[in-house]
Amino acid sequence: MNRGYKQLRVWSDAIDLYAISCEIISNFPFELKKTASNCIDSAHSISRNIAEGYCRRSIKEYLQFLNIALGSSGEYHSCIYSFLKANQIIKSDFEKLDQLHFKIENALIQLIKSLQKKMKDGTWDDSFYKG
Repeated sequence: MNRGYKQLRVWSDAIDLYAISCEIISNFPFELKKTASNCIDSAHSISRNIAEGYCRRSIKEYLQFLNIALGSSGEYHSCIYSFLKANQIIKSDFEKLDQLHFKIENALIQLIKSLQKKMKDGTWDDSFYKG
């Protein structure tokens, strides 16, 4: 009942971003392991915050966690862009990550807008009771 977030495309895409990021970034040399780890963690934070917000049931808390996910999304993009500029990832890997990230970022914004509308309209039901 409380795993409805798994039906959200943005959550699924965020999981994919984490997996692909692990493939590309986890091979960084030892001296960059902390930087690589921070980037991978920011990717992972996106899906975790979507799920945690969804499970809170309160629309205000849900929106708070979606905004945190959006912040992690910004952090992630800054990481991969820095890696590209420092020649730590190749352009094709950057583009692969950036394309999926862009999709996620825009889906998060649309989800936030949709929930803000529900909050304004008073159409959000935060109860478990559906009777």
